[in-house]
Amino acid sequence: MKLYRTASSLVIEDGGRYYPMNGRSFDSFVCDNDLYRTLDGIVSRETPLHGLDIENLRAPIGDQEVWAAGVTYYRSRNARMEESKGGGDFYDRVYSAERPELFFKSMPRNVVGPMGTVRIRRDASWSVPEPELALLVSPKAEILGYTIGNDMSSRDIEGLNPLYLPQAKVYDGSCGLGPCILIQKEPIVASTKIQMDIVRNEEVFFTGTTSLTEIKRNLQTLVEYLFRDHTFPHGCFLLTGTGIVPPDAFSLQARDEIRISIDGIGMLINTVA
Repeated sequence: MKLYRTASSLVIEDGGRYYPMNGRSFDSFVCDNDLYRTLDGIVSRETPLHGLDIENLRAPIGDQEVWAAGVTYYRSRNARMEESKGGGDFYDRVYSAERPELFFKSMPRNVVGPMGTVRIRRDASWSVPEPELALLVSPKAEILGYTIGNDMSSRDIEGLNPLYLPQAKVYDGSCGLGPCILIQKEPIVASTKIQMDIVRNEEVFFTGTTSLTEIKRNLQTLVEYLFRDHTFPHGCFLLTGTGIVPPDAFSLQARDEIRISIDGIGMLINTVA
């Protein structure tokens, strides 16, 4: 099943049909560790809608913070080492370490939804999107569902010094989520494919693919580290890293369209301001 958030309500998709969730907030589901069963019960008693209000989709988030894991794919490890000015050893060491890299990414008010506008920093000269699987995690550190994340990054700023990571990653319009939350009984499979296309002047300017088989870290282990001595009363989202990195000569431009798709979830489309 999939959970959508529109301008007026929440909607469940099940078997190609859409069901309303009248009077329920997004946050009310984040404390439900049997979310699939709860949604299945709603579907069984509600009358289907005529369709989904696609034009009014919002980012599927409530009061959750968004966090991120870095250097979880070998390709990302190489890219971070290449861009770093003398700090490449940090990325090699964190890739091999038991403890993962985890960092704050966004408050919910700054998260951009489907067809929304993401931004590149005015003081950056080398900016890229990072397509990632995002986890919806309950306050009890249980993975409830999955969505698509767009982790906008300023590679030149991060490359100058690893301590500049927050400035490279956290700014207005730097995080996209959507279009929905995939909620299923079983964990997402390792063969799940992730693809990103960047369209410029109505032509595909860059395309790349990877799969969850390429991620080094166990997803539940990433969650466990994030929740060590850290509570999330509304749950949280965790971006799990990227295995798709455009070539060094590439940088985003205004009006580029970023299309990120993940098997079973759908496609998140954002335009660059």
